[in-house]
Amino acid sequence: MAAPGFPGLFLWQGAGDELPEHPTLHWIPEGGTETLHHVDPWSFAPDLPDFDRHLFAEGRHWHAHRMLGAHPLTRDGVEGVRFAVWAPSAERVAVVGDFNRWDGRCHPMTVHPGSGIWELFIPGLATETLYKFEIRNREHGSLHLKTDPYARAYQMRPETAARIQPASDYTWHDDQWMRNRDPEAWKHRPMSIYEVHLGSWQRSPEGAWPDYRELAERLVPYARDMGFTHLELLPITEHPFDGSWGYQSTGFFAPTSRFGDADDFRYLVDQAHQAGLGVLLDWVPGHFPRDDFALARFDGTALYEHADPRIGEHRGWGTLIFNYSRPEVRNFLLSSALCWVEDFHLDGLRVDAVASMLYRDYDREGEDWLPNIHGGNENLEAIDFLRHLNETVQTSHPGVAMIAEESTAWPGVSRPPSMGGLGFTMKWNMGWMHDTLTYFGMDPIYRTHHHGQLTFGQLYAYSENFVLPFSHDEVVHGKRSLRGRMPGNEWEQHANLRLLYSWQWLYPGKKLLFMGQEFGQGPEWSEDRELDWYVLQYPMHQGLQNLVRDLNRVYREDPALHAREFEPDGFGWLDCDDAEHSTISFVRRDHQGRQVVVVLNLTPMERAAYPVPAPHAGRWRVTLNTDAEVYGGGSRGPAEAYAEPIERHGHPATLYLHLPPLAALLLEPVAD
Repeated sequence: MAAPGFPGLFLWQGAGDELPEHPTLHWIPEGGTETLHHVDPWSFAPDLPDFDRHLFAEGRHWHAHRMLGAHPLTRDGVEGVRFAVWAPSAERVAVVGDFNRWDGRCHPMTVHPGSGIWELFIPGLATETLYKFEIRNREHGSLHLKTDPYARAYQMRPETAARIQPASDYTWHDDQWMRNRDPEAWKHRPMSIYEVHLGSWQRSPEGAWPDYRELAERLVPYARDMGFTHLELLPITEHPFDGSWGYQSTGFFAPTSRFGDADDFRYLVDQAHQAGLGVLLDWVPGHFPRDDFALARFDGTALYEHADPRIGEHRGWGTLIFNYSRPEVRNFLLSSALCWVEDFHLDGLRVDAVASMLYRDYDREGEDWLPNIHGGNENLEAIDFLRHLNETVQTSHPGVAMIAEESTAWPGVSRPPSMGGLGFTMKWNMGWMHDTLTYFGMDPIYRTHHHGQLTFGQLYAYSENFVLPFSHDEVVHGKRSLRGRMPGNEWEQHANLRLLYSWQWLYPGKKLLFMGQEFGQGPEWSEDRELDWYVLQYPMHQGLQNLVRDLNRVYREDPALHAREFEPDGFGWLDCDDAEHSTISFVRRDHQGRQVVVVLNLTPMERAAYPVPAPHAGRWRVTLNTDAEVYGGGSRGPAEAYAEPIERHGHPATLYLHLPPLAALLLEPVAD
């Protein structure tokens, strides 16, 4: 019965042994007519283990997402959901949702003293029930309605509630793929990455997004047919704003509901693995958006971020920076990384904007930043976090790639922490990318004066394990598409593009190409519409697509092009000094000493009997000519050639080649 003078407080009268362990409450809500029944949530004592809370407080809990969040389970024969959330500056926390009319008075949580973790088991909640946390700040009494940082599913934007999800019972079929992941062999295996934004790769005739399962049936076969070895997905972690492309995440443990549920995403990854494709995810531990419903000032204080805007805000991006000095924040990010690797079988994470994490003065002017304890601009806490992250992921899951998008000259990004490095497996080669695109964007008449922009990269090519990226960032914000950046008429643009891709694929380093560029997308990329697939009815675009497919094939099949990408002895210049004619030639080598020759003519001038140094005399066969008709070229150039035993530039033989305009040739020796 209701306690006199205390509405909402109920008394039970009777013998103590008559009170059930978990009594059922019966009540009629104010203004209602239906009697509601609910097993008493507060009859279940908090049960999060002390050891888990201890590890979390120390930043050593690798699977905090299995402790915090909403987890359906059975206690004492009663089915329900255990909720747990970290809010150390809260005076009160309550679970709210459709089940209690979003009323924070109905389901207050219990705090574990000293940990800041609040917990409540609520019986009887169904899967897909919507919920949030209502948090009252201890210091100033402000109320904050927050979605669950550890949720495994969310509503479709613009709605922001979390959804209760059962543990997945998805049955994987990629055992062989998972067994073949090797902690060392990836260095010597081909890696050609197709970077994809799932929402704009293809759409329905009505403009609707594809779902994960449709993508498994369309994207996976396409990428496999094109010869790519990996898909890299722009962030599919849940995010509220389409225009952020996923780089402003609010749900670090949940695939976006735009394309289906978590098991649908598992199906996409599973199908990719069965088709022989790895899957990488762009992952963003450097910042998060200011949206009131998410992480920002989560318990009324700067909890996940720094309180001081000089170290807590990215001015240019309008986002907040994680506070890597807090063990619980480090745990949040580390658990997110492991969740994607373990629960979704991902083959690697491409870590976004690493440079912004490494420097306290990144993208800041004047005195708008705070130095570290030694007076420097290095973010010591972020550096320590990245080393710990990479060691943890690669120790627990050997063969999983950790790739840094790092745009500065920070030393040792892809070197082990034991050697003073950050511990990534690979790093994007932004310098090579910028120099290459600047060079290829010039009218060929000026290239003679900028020859060094192509050759300079070999001076640092083996200082890191590099990926050569032509990513989404290079075809947006007024930069134009790759085709649009090429000089000349339509034929010359395509010829330059064929030459550009040949330079990328035949140069040492793993490869990455953003979707649409493989067939010569004309306009800049936009997340609001699908790619211009209709252009494939035109021979030039078909030819470019054919070339990318064949570049992937020769790169994948020829060990000379991939086995020693990170070793200086796998590459050698034949002639890198002919700036006058804008030609370049080099060799690639495998571990058995076999060599292939690459020659690039970077001008629209045909060159007859052009002398190219050769590793040895004898017959050489042209295995790839980017001027072939099947690629949209003019079918100029030789099918094979003979290297005379005439020394040239310190090499024992000379090939006299007919070089097609704006074209690359790949030659292999023919055994007599």
